[in-house]
Amino acid sequence: MGFIRMGLSAVALLAVASMALAQAYPNRPITVIVPYPPGGNTDVVARIVLEHMSTTLGQQLVVENTGGAGGTTGSLRASRATPDGYTVLVGQMGTHGAAPALYPNLAYDPLNDFEHVSQLTDTPIGIFAKKTLPVSTLQQLIALIKSDPSKLNNGHGGVGSTSHVSCLLFTSLIGARSPMVAYRGSGPALQDLVAGVHDFMCDQIPHTVPQVQAGNIKALAIALPARSFALPDIPTTGEAGLPQFLASGWNAMFAPKGTPAPVIERLAAAADKALSDPSTRKKLEDIGAVIPRERGPAALKRLVASEIEKWTPVIKAAGVVAQ
Repeated sequence: MGFIRMGLSAVALLAVASMALAQAYPNRPITVIVPYPPGGNTDVVARIVLEHMSTTLGQQLVVENTGGAGGTTGSLRASRATPDGYTVLVGQMGTHGAAPALYPNLAYDPLNDFEHVSQLTDTPIGIFAKKTLPVSTLQQLIALIKSDPSKLNNGHGGVGSTSHVSCLLFTSLIGARSPMVAYRGSGPALQDLVAGVHDFMCDQIPHTVPQVQAGNIKALAIALPARSFALPDIPTTGEAGLPQFLASGWNAMFAPKGTPAPVIERLAAAADKALSDPSTRKKLEDIGAVIPRERGPAALKRLVASEIEKWTPVIKAAGVVAQ
């Protein structure tokens, strides 16, 4: 009976300790690694959500942009951080869905080296061209690529990024691939598309919407079954004659493996509150992001597993391997 009482006491102490940890956390600023340069889709989405989370948590969430290797440099750093809740990651489809197939020696496991906190958004994929390219429809772009694939350059945010993988799918569907130009993130790639340095790119629409609305680039199609409310005049890929090309990226928050459960619950609750806030939702929806209905830790882990399963055959078929 004494052993039973001691066991129950230990359980009670653990419960009290967990409650105390949850109540005390956070007591200093939290570093949020965004594994891409400023201005890209992941950076834009993260900053909108983190602004509201900072208010809820009572501490500043400080973005640290750590670009390189299609987002895997910053993701690896986050996976190796102290698991105390003071370093988290905002990753995406490229870092946690495509990376295992692209990087044979990937130094982190997207499923097992992180605690899954919350999905933040779904981010539809669009096909964009520089404004001086002599095309106004997706079919015209496809015809131009097929006439001589070497003439056009396809910019992307780095091997394994969402912009890279989605254009691998696009070019595999049309049967022609232009030279691909890698950047350290989709932000710099978009800047060079605006400047006319490269010819076209596939990317998530949240950070491209302002450039389309300003007339700095052309949006040719959105890879969704229905039109985007952020770009209602742009046809879907089905309307544009390529119905097979349906793709969406996503952004999500992760923490290093071993981060205490009460901390994960606190972060997930703050993210959920942000994504339920009408003002935050409007900011995200105005740039074309979609708020997922299921977004907690368990739902996010299922998403990561399904994305690895989805993109691995696409990448293998394309024969692309990052060194």
